[in-house]
Amino acid sequence: MSIDAERLQLPLSRPNVLELAPLYDVLRREAPIAPVTTPAGDPAWLVTRYEEVRLLLGDKRFGRSHPEPEKASRLSSAAVLDGPSGEYETEEADHARMRRLLTPAFSAKRMRMLSDHMGRLVDGYIDALTASPDEVVDLHSGLAYPLPVAMICRLLGVPESDHELFSRLSERMANLTIGEEAHHAREEFMRYMVGLVETKRPQLGEDVISDLIRAQEEDPSFDYEQMVRLCVGLLFAGHETTVNRIGLGTLFLLTERSRWEALVADPDGRVDAVVEEIMRLGAPGDLGLLRYAHEDVEIAGVTIQRGDALVLSINAANRDATVYSDAESFNPDRPERTHLGFGHGAHFCIGASLARTELRVVFAALAKRLPNLRLAKELDQLPLRATLTGGVAELPVTWR
Repeated sequence: MSIDAERLQLPLSRPNVLELAPLYDVLRREAPIAPVTTPAGDPAWLVTRYEEVRLLLGDKRFGRSHPEPEKASRLSSAAVLDGPSGEYETEEADHARMRRLLTPAFSAKRMRMLSDHMGRLVDGYIDALTASPDEVVDLHSGLAYPLPVAMICRLLGVPESDHELFSRLSERMANLTIGEEAHHAREEFMRYMVGLVETKRPQLGEDVISDLIRAQEEDPSFDYEQMVRLCVGLLFAGHETTVNRIGLGTLFLLTERSRWEALVADPDGRVDAVVEEIMRLGAPGDLGLLRYAHEDVEIAGVTIQRGDALVLSINAANRDATVYSDAESFNPDRPERTHLGFGHGAHFCIGASLARTELRVVFAALAKRLPNLRLAKELDQLPLRATLTGGVAELPVTWR
């Protein structure tokens, strides 16, 4: 298929927040790398099949930077993950330094040490929800949102009292409908982070932002703006994505009663598999990960030229029927244990252990403490968020 062929317009409309556009199935089979127009109006390649998505995630010939950034295709009008990031000449070295600095803070061992604290927080949120006199409560504002915020604040060293400010900035920055306003929000977020960095500098603590300030002072190649951008990115991604997964996971479990009852029957035994299936099937946002070709590459019968944009659809890859049996169905007992929910290769999500631990603690606690939990609204009545990561804006539930 040539780049001049008929272009699909992204995003592809989906039936609801749990399902994908049926067209993805056709694309995986017939045009796994297809020419599309992004929501920003630019040309790109949409990659939908598991094999190619996984390959491209780990292929060093593709990156987040662009050889000529001013000519790069944009993904959207949001101000996050919308276009090229980082320096073309130093992307690999900069990324290696970032992983080296952050890996200890986000290690699986450190997350296990934090799980008791998480458990206490989750119990407190559930206590507050059960103490409410209301028949219906919002699990989004009562649990799905505050837990990831509390944990990322603790890890990064951000005052939890700032949560309303940075969550409002995150929401605006990732908004797909407000255009220039999203970019103003990113500038505000950068100014907020500069203020936080300078407040912390005289008395650095044992937290990730303090570690990054120390590293930046010691390494002249790690410039100040890079450090601030990294701090903003960690605070944004560290709460936004997990908030979404808790919401989507709750919907998967509660829209089909047998799924919830199976977890309630054996929370500790089943929660790990449930979390992995939520990470496979939960599809936040309608786009994908943006990459740029750093050289000409021939793949799946398509010639991708240096500078071309690719949208890697993790959502579509995770539902590839050549990889997963009954790929569209939610089945924690499935034999296939792999998924691309946390990416793959050098850019595998550094917060994967944190997200997994949060999801395990949340769903095990809900199953034990609220076995009669159920949705108080139909799936198609739930308000959706107009952001890059999508998801639901509220999650009304009851157990009474």
